[in-house]
Amino acid sequence: MSSRGSLVLVLHAHLPFVNHPQDSAFLEENWFFEAVVETYVPLISCLERLAAEGIRPGVTISVSPTLGAMLENEALEKKLALYVESRLELIEKELERLQGDPLMQRTASYYRDLYESAAEMLHKYSGDLITPLKALQHAGQIEIITTSATHAVLPLLARPEAVRAQLSVAAEDYLDRFNRKAPGFWLPECAYDPRLSSYLKLSGYNYTFTETHAIAGRGESGPNGVYSPYRTSSGLGVFARDAESSREVWSAQSGYPGDPAYREFYRDLGYDGDYEYVRPYLGADGNRRPLGLKYHRITGAGSDLSSKLPYDPDAALARAAEHASDFLSRRVRQADEVYSSRGIRPLIVSCYDAELFGHWWFEGPAFLEAVIRKIRQERLPLQFVTPSEYLNSCQEPEEAAPAISSWGEKGYFDPWVNESNDYIYPAVYAATDKMIETANRFRNQDLNSLAQRALNQAGRETLLSQSSDWPFLLYIGSHADYARGRVSDHAANALKLLAEVAERNVDERALSELEKKNNIFPRLDFRVFASVSRF
Repeated sequence: MSSRGSLVLVLHAHLPFVNHPQDSAFLEENWFFEAVVETYVPLISCLERLAAEGIRPGVTISVSPTLGAMLENEALEKKLALYVESRLELIEKELERLQGDPLMQRTASYYRDLYESAAEMLHKYSGDLITPLKALQHAGQIEIITTSATHAVLPLLARPEAVRAQLSVAAEDYLDRFNRKAPGFWLPECAYDPRLSSYLKLSGYNYTFTETHAIAGRGESGPNGVYSPYRTSSGLGVFARDAESSREVWSAQSGYPGDPAYREFYRDLGYDGDYEYVRPYLGADGNRRPLGLKYHRITGAGSDLSSKLPYDPDAALARAAEHASDFLSRRVRQADEVYSSRGIRPLIVSCYDAELFGHWWFEGPAFLEAVIRKIRQERLPLQFVTPSEYLNSCQEPEEAAPAISSWGEKGYFDPWVNESNDYIYPAVYAATDKMIETANRFRNQDLNSLAQRALNQAGRETLLSQSSDWPFLLYIGSHADYARGRVSDHAANALKLLAEVAERNVDERALSELEKKNNIFPRLDFRVFASVSRF
């Protein structure tokens, strides 16, 4: 059956850079461990399984440079192995404790399979999950793209030097990690402003993604709306996110993840279990925290945590298969409606945070696998394509000028600049301005090794201070002290190093500690922050 439309499925995989080698069990490092076990391993397993069966996934995955660095960090890999080992130990205790409750014991067995799969994959690839992703891309099964160096909201960077640094460091990082140029670029938070088109193109990226209203709200996108790509005047390909397919998967209220059969995220053994029983798994501070073992389902709208019913993994997986069929039937209907009204075979661009699948929506990987598998098995008139494939096969896209926008609340930049977090920006901008000024001052000077190291580390600290994750955590009131400390520490580290270089008094011991802790972008050269020369 001929295709009625094409699907671009984009999974944006990102975590902020968290690395605390001096601590054996740092709370925020659990973000990484949980995402590996619940999201990245299941997704890689799904992609490998499909490819082995001759079913090409054809999805696009954005791997942020900060996440890539953590996936290749040996110290974090060792901590991750200990984390998985400790959970398997706890699960064995749970299987014994729950012998009188067959349903909850079935859930515990499901967790054992999950963590054993993680242990096996980590052993198979020596802890480096970039390796299987590279292999899948090399075999043409998926397309991998990148995002800005530390996931900065680019329109909020006032200085063009800062934008160019975020883009060029990301391009070099991708080349080092995947041994080829990045074909495309995920705009952090889908945040776009008109400056970015030329910057992205000059940095070597062929295409990017915007929020729906960046194109649909312009009134100049031509007859195809968001159902085809566009090109900017600088030659950058632009794909606009399809709001309909995104909403069905994203929304916990009206979308699939809110189904009563699915696992409840917030009720966890770390809070429910007897304190002395779970204490060995809580970390050095002994405070209750999620342990990843959750035995209850969402149950129903408005039900409080205490009234949640037991989770049934088999029923939840069956529901995920039903939702996969529903998702595909909606896409076929959507394609038919677009064809009838516009006379085109539409391109439907569905974009999601990768961590939605598995971590937040536990059954998400099973849903995703069922979607990809059903297109082939049921011979549906839809096909998955990567952005590069589509651009290479379609007619020359029409020109468009996307509007300033993001996929944040209210459609612009409110989550990252508001009364809960705006006080952090003076320090970020001060460090950025000083970094640019110092880069311009020393760009053409012969520097000794210590000064070069200090300036390069100041560049890393400046980039890390610009991360979108810190203002967002302040906005939602989660890990606020940690987020606030990360911004102030990185900005202060950068200013201190820059001052020491100017005064020719670099504290080598302190510098070495920073190089060990914030050991991202090993090939970064501070001159990336220098202004473009004008003659």
